[in-house]
Amino acid sequence: MKLSEKDSAHSKESDLVKEKLDWSCLLLVASFVGAFGSSFLYGYNLSVVNAPTPYIKAFYNESWERRHGHPIDPDTLTLLWSVTVSIFAIGGLVGTLMVKLIGKVLGRKYTLLVNNGFAISAALLMACSLQAGAFEMLIVGRFIMGVDGGISLSVLPMYLNEISPKEIRGALGQVTAIFICIGVFTGQLLGLPELLGKESTWPYLFGVIAVPALVQLVSLPFLPESPRFLLFEKHDQAGAEKAFQTFLGKEDVSREVEEVLAESRVQRNIQLVSVLELLRSPFVRWQVITVIVTMACYQLCGLNAIWFYTNSIFGKAGISPEKIPYITLSTGGIETLAAIFSGLVIERLGRRPLLIGGFGLMALFFGIITITLTFQDHAPWIPYLSIVCILAIIASFCSGPGGIPFILTGEFFQQSQRPAAFIIAGTINWLSNFAVGLLFPFIQKSLDTYCFLVFATICLTGAVYFYFVLPETKNRTFAEISQAFAKRNKAIPPEENTNSAASDAKVTRRPEPDPASTLDNYTKNGIV
Repeated sequence: MKLSEKDSAHSKESDLVKEKLDWSCLLLVASFVGAFGSSFLYGYNLSVVNAPTPYIKAFYNESWERRHGHPIDPDTLTLLWSVTVSIFAIGGLVGTLMVKLIGKVLGRKYTLLVNNGFAISAALLMACSLQAGAFEMLIVGRFIMGVDGGISLSVLPMYLNEISPKEIRGALGQVTAIFICIGVFTGQLLGLPELLGKESTWPYLFGVIAVPALVQLVSLPFLPESPRFLLFEKHDQAGAEKAFQTFLGKEDVSREVEEVLAESRVQRNIQLVSVLELLRSPFVRWQVITVIVTMACYQLCGLNAIWFYTNSIFGKAGISPEKIPYITLSTGGIETLAAIFSGLVIERLGRRPLLIGGFGLMALFFGIITITLTFQDHAPWIPYLSIVCILAIIASFCSGPGGIPFILTGEFFQQSQRPAAFIIAGTINWLSNFAVGLLFPFIQKSLDTYCFLVFATICLTGAVYFYFVLPETKNRTFAEISQAFAKRNKAIPPEENTNSAASDAKVTRRPEPDPASTLDNYTKNGIV
């Protein structure tokens, strides 16, 4: 009898493990396909312009001289190059603002599919610019690529958030950050002189952009739409159940469907919330503030400053200029490994420790690198300590702050609020990105190596804010996370009122109120 029970328990355990592996693999396929054609391209476009910079500037000069009969003025060349780099952020802002309109009509999956059209057209424009002799094609291509990035960094986290069970929502959400890092590393790798970083082949660096977009274009149609989108916005319960079954690899998805239906009952007939309504809502006030602070710290934490100093620090350490591009690859490798580490431990440690610890360590190493850069000529070993600090700052960023902001934005808000929340987060993200690109040269010029103290202050402020304000969201439903903020918001969210009423009704055995009349009461009280 005991042996039979043991065999039965072992069989059940094996079935559970097998089931878990099945649905995990299907979810991983969806996340990898989605991220490869989306966040990978964002990371790739961050680094791909670095290696061919001198060749692109020479192309600008040749095109200008051919048209006007004289070389381009140095100030004009600097302006054109600044526009080429920064217009990517402007395109990202435009793409972010387009998300709600496109997403409402097409849904998560088909928005990602249509977005590939932007990537492919941008790749063709930039790859053909040299042959056409039109540098404007490169600038327009960068803008279109920014639009692609703005859409993908809003829709992809939403899609991954909505298809994932809460037990692995953070780990799958971290795939966005992992593929950003892989994209940065790939841009650095392909930019080496032995590959595509030569005068004759630099346009192919931009043509490569079409490859991930085409892969996603032919793969994503075989995967289901977000079950939450199907249930909430298309009212297709059968389609949502089928999507859950496909992603989770099991027939019984009643628990997952009931969780979504519980949220759906509260928000029945409630339209998508606008950005202005979300900003005014008392029930999500601290969620919105936290998302703004998170995204601002994500861009203003000083990682771009690290890239600015990398070559000079490596040079001071005695590394020859010819070898610096190869050593720089180590930074991309550290990024990727740290992001993978974060994805593996995020469901064990939680969001709070990784985010607070990441920003805290960045503040510490920014303080140390300020000292080492100030005294780097006093001893031959100090530049090597600066290199260690650079790698430590990159690892600290990618282990938490590099990916968790996108996860939190999806976890903080209910279905009807999520598109508006990602518009707010994306707007802060791209405006901060643009501000860093615009202001950092002036900060660096006026403060020199002490500019890192500014970033240390920002990181420390963010860590302190998250310590006092941010609740842990690991393994919590969207309703539970909303309730965790209720005390700070000093306003109880509608779903908590509903749960309390249902509980009271069960205890006193009174009939439950009609959901339609409850919703009418919410509407009368101005509750969104």
